[in-house]
Order: sequence, then structure tokens, then C-alpha cells
Amino acid sequence: MSDLSSRRPLSRGLLWTSAVVFALVAAGIVINGLHVRSTDAAQLKANTEKQALTVVSVISPTPATEGGLLSLPGRIEAFSRAPIYARISGYLKSWKADIGTPVRAGQVLAEIDTPDLDQQILQAKAELATTQANATLSENTAKRWKSLEAANFVSSQAVEEKVGDYNAKLAAVNASQANVNRLQALKNFSRIAAPFDGVVTARNTDVGALINVGGGAGSELFVVSDIKRLRLYVNVPQSQVGSIRQGSKAKFTLPGQPGKVFNATVLNMSQAINANSGSMLVQLSAENPRGELLPGGFASVSFDLDATADRFTLPPSALIFSKAGIAVATVNAQNKVELKPIVIARDHGSKVEILTGIQAGDKVIENPPDGVAQGDVVQISAVEAKH
Repeated sequence: MSDLSSRRPLSRGLLWTSAVVFALVAAGIVINGLHVRSTDAAQLKANTEKQALTVVSVISPTPATEGGLLSLPGRIEAFSRAPIYARISGYLKSWKADIGTPVRAGQVLAEIDTPDLDQQILQAKAELATTQANATLSENTAKRWKSLEAANFVSSQAVEEKVGDYNAKLAAVNASQANVNRLQALKNFSRIAAPFDGVVTARNTDVGALINVGGGAGSELFVVSDIKRLRLYVNVPQSQVGSIRQGSKAKFTLPGQPGKVFNATVLNMSQAINANSGSMLVQLSAENPRGELLPGGFASVSFDLDATADRFTLPPSALIFSKAGIAVATVNAQNKVELKPIVIARDHGSKVEILTGIQAGDKVIENPPDGVAQGDVVQISAVEAKH
């Protein structure tokens, strides 16, 4: 009995201890399971968020070390061009030079028959003769009255009146002579002459045509152009104006003469930007000793530009086009997207030269995904960034 009674408390204590240990072990297992589950969930969430980020490749802007060519359309004009109008009215009597005819300065191009003017000259000469006769008579009268005044036969006032009348008649003679000279000067314009050495590029009249005094567009009789030297007019975009200066060299080609390259020099710049086109008018000069270049034609003008140290280049794939303009997407230190508006200076095909908007240290997304927006969080590709 004593042995049994002593074993029962021991068995109960052992059972209680075992239960406590089992409970602690079970609690540990549960707690460890919950911790592992929580850790796995957090890791899964982190991996999911990481995989949800857009992976992008970034590049650095490349300095624009190459100048390149700037090709622009141009218009060719004669260095000197003179539309010749009629100074007097009449009928075309004859013309001496047709289109394409080389002429020298002062060479007669045409003659105008002026019957009305001829009659006006005759009338003016007759009026001059009348005024001269009146002046001669008045002069003789004044002289006689002066001699009578010396003999006290007439008053001084009467003599002064005769002298005044003579002076008035003399002024009329001068006026009539000036009128004759004016009409004779107009008569000289009946012979139309070339103002300088050149080529007749237009003839808009013929024998017997009625000639009126003109000065408006379309009423010129001839056009004489100096084509030994030509002018080229080019509209240079505002972004490229700083690369072109007076004296800069250029080359140009013509559509009708493939393979031939001509040289030109910047002569003047308008020093003003056209508000409609956003460009500046630049004038170049080109020699044309063989007459190969024709005024009025079009040309493709190329400027060899120097490299600009403060400009960078990017591939066209990095550009984003939207209603707001052209921009690039960059990644900042917090891996957030920053959209930067840019201005393109030139398009070289495989690369685009940027005028403003980016800096050397920018991380530019090489191929920005669709819908990329300001502030988006992205992940830079593990591959080393391109330079």
C-alpha cells in the first residue's frame, strides 16, 4: 500500500510535467510556423512588388563631338536684276535684244516712237521763241526809257516799270527753256538701254505695242540680269543660326545637274527671326563664270558645321513625343522617372543632337515604355548601364 501511494503522486507529477513540456513544444511549433509563414508572406510580397516594377535600361548622353552637315533648300537669284520700264508713252518702234541675249551697259534694247512727245517738243520750242522775242523787245524798250530818263523826259518810276517788265519776260524765257529741256530729256528715254552688263532674261513687248509709262509689277518691257555672280537665299532654323556666320563656306547642288557640287559663301544675314517660319534669312554668293547656274532655280545647300561642346546626342528611341512636345525620361537617385522637355538641334538619322534639356550625368531611359509618367518608380536593369 505504501509503495502504491508513493508512486501515484510521482506519476501525476510526471504526467503534469510531460503535459507542460508537450504544450510548450506545441506552442513553439505553432509560433515558429506562424513566424515562417509571416516571413514567407513578406518575402513573397517583396518579390511580387519587385517583379511588378518596370525594368528599364538607361544610357548616358553622348557629347556631340561631330559637327555634321546642315542641308537646307535654297533659292537662286541673279546678283543684280533690273526690270526696265517705259519712262514715256508711245508705240514700240523696234527691239534689238531677245531673251538670252548678252548685253553691255548702255546697249540699246528697243526704241519707242513718240509722236505726241515730238509735237510737245515743237510746241515748247515755239513758246520759247515767243518768250525770247518778247524779252528782246522788252529789253530794247527798257534801254530806250533809261536814255529818256537821263534826258529827264520820263520819270524814274516809268523806267523801273519797263525794267521790271523785261525781267519778267526774261524769267518766262528761262521757264520756256526749262520746259524744252525737260521734253528733250524725256525724248532720250525713247531709246531703252541696258543698265549694266548682263543677259536679257525677259522681253514682254513687241513691235507696234502701245507703251504706257509704267512702274508696276508685270508692266516691265525687259528684265536684264547679271548672272556671272548669283545670290542664294536660305532660311536657316533659329536653333542653327549660331553655327553660321558671315564668311562661312557652303556647298550646293542642283536637281538638274546630279554629281556637280558648287561652292558658295555667306554674304549677309538678316539678323532677325521670321515669326511665321522661325528661321533667319541668309544670303550667300556664288560665282557663275560658265553660266551653269540659272537664276530662279532651287538648290540644296549644305553647311559644314563645327561641333558644339555643350550639346549631346541620343538615339531616336529615347525620345517621347506627346501633345506637350518632345521629352526624354530620366531616372533620378530614388529610381523615379523624371520627364525632361528637350529641344532638338539636328537629326543625324541614327542619333539626334539635343540643343537643350539634358545634362552629361543624366540617366536616360533608352526605350521608355508606353505610358511612362512623371514620378513612376522603375527598376534599372542589372546589366551595366551603357555609356
